[in-house]
Amino acid sequence: MAALRKIRHGLDSLYLLSGILASLFLIAILALIVVQMMARWTGEVFPGAPDYAGYCMAAASFFAFAHALHRGAHIRVSILLNAVPDGFRRILEIWCFGIGTAIAWYLSWYAYRFVYWSWKFNEVSQGQDASPLWIPQSSMVIGSVFLAICLTDHLIHVLFVGEHRIESDVVEQSHGE
Repeated sequence: MAALRKIRHGLDSLYLLSGILASLFLIAILALIVVQMMARWTGEVFPGAPDYAGYCMAAASFFAFAHALHRGAHIRVSILLNAVPDGFRRILEIWCFGIGTAIAWYLSWYAYRFVYWSWKFNEVSQGQDASPLWIPQSSMVIGSVFLAICLTDHLIHVLFVGEHRIESDVVEQSHGE
């Protein structure tokens, strides 16, 4: 059981790391915008700032996926799940997590191939910065792998325990009741 606790702690830490990385990329977007504004005020040019901000936005999005899923911040339509009996609910949960897991691993594989070929052909951005594209694209691979791991974790938990580990978020609660 100690090994399972270590795995659980490691996975929870991975999801937290994913959320921290997403927040750091959001802060980087803010910093890029502020630096670009200051450069314009002083008459300087910061080449590629909009491109870098776009790369940071993509990175923030992909890194946030696993953390948001684990924390219950994803939009999850559970009206059907709440209306069915527990046995059927478990089957629906397995089906949903199974499909999600398969799609996430499929995305991870093709994102990896996409980045590999960008690296292999030495593709660069077409903006003023001419950055190698495999560098910002790597965040898509890492973030999609984090999401696939998170979905796999929840699928395995539903299969063996009968319920998911998604933490209930305050936003999910209805204030009209």
